[in-house]
Amino acid sequence: MLLRSIVVTVTVLTPFTAFAQSSVAIYGLVDIGVAREDVGAPGTRKFAVVAGTQGQSRIGFRGTEDLGAGLKAVFNIESGYSLDTGAPAPVFFGRRSIVGLEGSFGLLTVGREYTPIARVAAATDPLEHGFYGTDLNSFDDNARDRIIRRASNSINYSTPVFGGLFGRFVYSFGEQATGPKQNLIGGSVEYNRDAIYLGAGYHQIERDVAGADKKFILGAGYKFGAFQVKANYLAADPTGPNNKYEQINFGVSTALGNGRLYTSLQQNRDETGAKARGFGVTYSYNLSKRTNLFTSYGSLRNNDLGRFALYSATSKLAPTVAQRGADPTAFVVGMQHRF
Repeated sequence: MLLRSIVVTVTVLTPFTAFAQSSVAIYGLVDIGVAREDVGAPGTRKFAVVAGTQGQSRIGFRGTEDLGAGLKAVFNIESGYSLDTGAPAPVFFGRRSIVGLEGSFGLLTVGREYTPIARVAAATDPLEHGFYGTDLNSFDDNARDRIIRRASNSINYSTPVFGGLFGRFVYSFGEQATGPKQNLIGGSVEYNRDAIYLGAGYHQIERDVAGADKKFILGAGYKFGAFQVKANYLAADPTGPNNKYEQINFGVSTALGNGRLYTSLQQNRDETGAKARGFGVTYSYNLSKRTNLFTSYGSLRNNDLGRFALYSATSKLAPTVAQRGADPTAFVVGMQHRF
């Protein structure tokens, strides 16, 4: 009912906003598949209809208004949902909800936004933040030994591009009156020109009176002909001993027929001695510019101490504490349509 009201409001207002040189767009995607998933422990293998393997199904609204003198007002609100059940995400506009100003100075927004580390990771994940084996298992907004992907209550700034070089900065208010403030500050420096992408990012979060949690990323990508190589290194180092988490991803993709073949290798480890090595293989076939079929396989091999999870864009195959050493695997055939 809420979504219908939003759509009706946007439709009614569009003729009036057009007079002020404004534009509002409705967009989204739907993503569904049939999968065989196995956490790797007894009794965990199953077949299921899964939503959001390549990307979470979503609907969004974005718009701009020309304010004159090269200045624009911008907004974007985006909501995720599960196509298999129709259930909305726990936070209705939790994917992105920002408003701000854009001009020759860059872009300044306030709201819930992707963090600078998340932007670098998206640009350098060999599987493009989708399919089984993605680097999204290094992100969790609530876990100290993982990285925050989206920052709520945040002020965000992106610089103009200077010869391919640009930066992003974030300050997120923890909004705590007592104790650790939970504030996040971070930034990234990125270079994207011709066939080369390079990026580095850093976050610091006040989660402990003894010190701040620190998060890092280094990433790179290179295109040559039909091929593309991507790699990144992500780390989360919370305050205290023996709790640093590290992940390395490397992969190659290439055009193949009317689609693209993706391959990826991954290593996870933490200071307790837990380790996991995994890989992912995906083929995406384009039926049109907006519709594709895909098949994806991923596998993660934990050592005896490990219980690292295998992720797709939204699925999570995670061994429990009692299932340490289990090896998650998954295979899916699916479809995505973008509008």
